[in-house]
Amino acid sequence: MADSTADATETNADTLSLRRELKKVLTENLYDDGGVKDGVETVKSIDEAIRILNCLKRESKKRKRESDISPVEVPKEFKCTLSKTIMIDPLIISSGQTYEKRYITEWLNHNRTCPKTKELLSQVRMTPNHLINDLITQWCLVNNKVDRPKPQPSDFEIVVTEMVTGDIEPLLQRISSPSSSVADQMEAAKELALQTSKFVNVRDFFVAKIPDSITRLLTPLSVLGDDVDSNPELQENIITSLFNMSTFEQNKTLLAENPQVIPLLAKSLKQGTVVTRRNAAATLMSLSDTDSNKIIIGNSEALKALIDLILDSDDLSATNEAANAILNLCYDELENCKKAISLGLASAVTKNIKAGRNVDELLAVLVLISPHERVVEEMDNLGVIYDLLSILRKTSCLVTCENVVVIVHNMYVKSRERSILKSLAEEENQHKTFTKLASQESVPVVGRAQGILQGIRAFAAGKETQRA
Repeated sequence: MADSTADATETNADTLSLRRELKKVLTENLYDDGGVKDGVETVKSIDEAIRILNCLKRESKKRKRESDISPVEVPKEFKCTLSKTIMIDPLIISSGQTYEKRYITEWLNHNRTCPKTKELLSQVRMTPNHLINDLITQWCLVNNKVDRPKPQPSDFEIVVTEMVTGDIEPLLQRISSPSSSVADQMEAAKELALQTSKFVNVRDFFVAKIPDSITRLLTPLSVLGDDVDSNPELQENIITSLFNMSTFEQNKTLLAENPQVIPLLAKSLKQGTVVTRRNAAATLMSLSDTDSNKIIIGNSEALKALIDLILDSDDLSATNEAANAILNLCYDELENCKKAISLGLASAVTKNIKAGRNVDELLAVLVLISPHERVVEEMDNLGVIYDLLSILRKTSCLVTCENVVVIVHNMYVKSRERSILKSLAEEENQHKTFTKLASQESVPVVGRAQGILQGIRAFAAGKETQRA
């Protein structure tokens, strides 16, 4: 026992020593008087850094071999299909599949498909899978020979975080100080946006470890007030930093409950660069993953600003982010849904669908609100039924088909206008659209298509009776 303890201590000491060497190479050998070294010296330094990282990798594998002594077979449902190991921080994505956070985050940085199903993801959303997480924890407790791994940053992440976090406080000081020039604030804000984008640990460090960090970050925009977009580059980088930090689960509540965050995001949806508006909408979408935040955002100007962005923006990405944010805010939150409808959501979404913009994403919004009679009335007045029927004839996507059928069926059920039923009857007579849909394998599509067909037949019978 004493020997194994001594071996473990020696291994830890070796690892710490290698990390110090790596930090020295990165901080001293690659830089000279504030500039990056050139030529042969740079190549030598890079080679040395690679050598140390390889040593650290061997030490990590050695530690893994020493700790991996359990003969118990881990259920395949508890393993990430990307890492092939038991999950530490399981996240579920929009395809319904669950993966280890570190690996799926890296995957989605370069792909927009689900690794397992290969389907194209209409939105990149990752939500903690609490059920799987609890099941893995319980399984590990029952199988006492299995110690569930704890999240461990890589050796490179540890060293880089040590380097970067030491610079965060000075950057924040330059951003928030009244004596800083605008140029200095812009440079510091740009660097902070870069650091929070590249290093996950910095996002945690910024909010959790630095007092009043959020308020200090927002100081320049708070000072500008209604002229928030008078310095668009500064505004863009501050909002980008907010978005980066909002993706860290532990930051969501802290950010939303700060009295300056949501109002400034609402302003940034209306004023600023295309990137600013897009990232402001993405931040609200990220924050709305938390139920308590939905109420805060729903009671602010942000909901109206998101709807206006859908109505007015020419940027498809910004419209998409705004649509996803509204979906998050209104899902299982009836008051937010009612507010959004009263603020003109149906009209904004319908006009975009008629124009062929962000159709798939906005159809999901219409599905959510189409059971409301006011929404059906607005859609009918705008004549969107013809656009929906055209989509039904042309689409090969099952999800799109299901969404359109739900909306059309809601219009058929809720509308008091015979013109809707007349349009459906004409569609069936000319294209047999609903007969074709009634023969599909999708249960929701078949059921609603059959209901519409019954209505069409009753409508036709009524007309025949009138003629007689």
